[in-house]
Amino acid sequence: MNIKRLGIDLAKNTFSLCGVDDNDNIVLEKTLKRKDLLAFLSQVPPCIVGMEAGSGAHHWARAFSQLGHRPRIMAPKFVAPYRRNGKNDRNDAQAICEAVGRPGMNFVPHKNMEQQAILAVHRIRASHVDSQTRLANQLRGLLAEFGVVLPKGINKLRRDWQTMRQCYDEQLPALAWEELDELYQQFMALHQTILSYDRKVNAFVRADVRCQRLMQLNGIGPITASAVVATVADAHVFKNGRQFAAWLGLTPRQYSTGGKTKLGRISKQGDTYLSKLLVHGARSELMYTPKREDSKSQWAERLKERKSWNKTAVALANKHARLIWAVLTKGDDFIPVT
Repeated sequence: MNIKRLGIDLAKNTFSLCGVDDNDNIVLEKTLKRKDLLAFLSQVPPCIVGMEAGSGAHHWARAFSQLGHRPRIMAPKFVAPYRRNGKNDRNDAQAICEAVGRPGMNFVPHKNMEQQAILAVHRIRASHVDSQTRLANQLRGLLAEFGVVLPKGINKLRRDWQTMRQCYDEQLPALAWEELDELYQQFMALHQTILSYDRKVNAFVRADVRCQRLMQLNGIGPITASAVVATVADAHVFKNGRQFAAWLGLTPRQYSTGGKTKLGRISKQGDTYLSKLLVHGARSELMYTPKREDSKSQWAERLKERKSWNKTAVALANKHARLIWAVLTKGDDFIPVT
């Protein structure tokens, strides 16, 4: 078969395929079961294979690469404009096949198994952090019902729990303390679980020189550095630091027309987990910029005089994203400008 491009609509068990030749004429439309997909593609001459980003996309990209094909992963929002008629598996496969051949299409970099493994650690850790925050808020709320108000912060809750427990031991019913103590034990168990995941992340950081270079930047810790390295397979796919920051959603959304540039709110597109880590890191750095004399800290202080704290944090996160791109592409240590 003379197939130039192949679009595959990924699913759990049934896959729809659409292939076109050099003249962009459809020469293949087929539906295959999961167990038959690789066997069929091993008989197809090497070609471009397009698919939407989703569960299993990186696994299939690695498998197709081993067969000699050139897999391309695209965000579903970039494929939707090429879908004709209603949405079904056949039309989705045709849209994917059409979109993957468009010049200027943005593709998702492939991840290897090691990158996906460390990202799995991040995802599970993040879910435990959410559960820990939920339990802390629940404990604080239940105690407030009895007139006991605790200061905000998870660390303060762990630090003040025993003292508070002794002070109000006789003022609350025994049944209430029984339930509160059980919630606190769950809270502490989650804390120990999160620490175990932190040790796994730290071990990954110590073994990766790119993470160590990124941690030379103020506001970038082990969690952010390892998440960046695991998510960004190749920083060279971005032309410059601004493009990388825009990919993370740290640039304003544009509403420009008629030669007039209109910038709106932050787009928040891209990897929300990475952008969240960068913004939190920027917030923490803003607490120390008044004491520093380097150019970046002075720039942040001047910006704080004109903008709010949160806007300054996002702008600083944008600057960190550009520095991260420079460190990853140059492969050198970060040298701050004084």
